[in-house]
Amino acid sequence: MPLVAETLAMSDTPVKQQNTGAFYGQAVASFAVAMAATAAGIFRLNADAWVRGFLAIAVLYLVTSAFTLAKVIRDRQEAGQIVSRVDQARLEKLLAEHDPFEKL
Repeated sequence: MPLVAETLAMSDTPVKQQNTGAFYGQAVASFAVAMAATAAGIFRLNADAWVRGFLAIAVLYLVTSAFTLAKVIRDRQEAGQIVSRVDQARLEKLLAEHDPFEKL
């Protein structure tokens, strides 16, 4: 019976996928280009210095809050996977210990 539980565990285990180096590089380059273009646009804006400063601070706040949101979402997803693994381990233990032919 433990063989069945092990087989179930192996087939339901999610495969952790890693990003390629090219995808990571593209993400970093895209972020750098977007920040540089926004900074250049704010710098060349035909407005007072305090308006440009306000927009620059707003952009920095938006970027930091986006990073924080992405981290919170990732942490919540990882916590859900851990709970799922614990529940799966409990089920496997119950299946391994259960003997349907045991006399009461």
